[in-house]
Amino acid sequence: MADISAQAIKEIRDATGASLMMIKKALTEASGDRARALEVLKQLGHDAAAKKGSRETHAGRVIAYVHSGDRVGVLVELRSETDFVSRNDEFAALGKNIAMHIAATSPASVDELLAQPFIRDEHQTITELIEKASASFGEHLEVKQFVRYEL
Repeated sequence: MADISAQAIKEIRDATGASLMMIKKALTEASGDRARALEVLKQLGHDAAAKKGSRETHAGRVIAYVHSGDRVGVLVELRSETDFVSRNDEFAALGKNIAMHIAATSPASVDELLAQPFIRDEHQTITELIEKASASFGEHLEVKQFVRYEL
């Protein structure tokens, strides 16, 4: 078994926001190799998101974003399983990032939105952004609907 340091776990947690148990499992599976552990962690996150995908989202928030110049505005309904998560500041930040993305890209539907590369990180899609947050919160999250206004 590889020697897994608390520092390695902390660095990966800071970078990914994943749970400590998932990080430890990934590092163990990767024999302590951090790069490989990140790949394992990504797969674990996808697996966890798939398991959570069937759970119903009864709570959530409507997040508003108005782009500078006040000519484009977006409302996003971001859902979670519990109100505990939906009241979280990180949940609100996720919603704001998604709303900002919608303001910039003007997707026609939720499905189109989810498939788009995130404007702040072209290496991940909106779906992957939500899956990462879902793994961090331990709940199923979803964009239920949105509306974009433009003058």
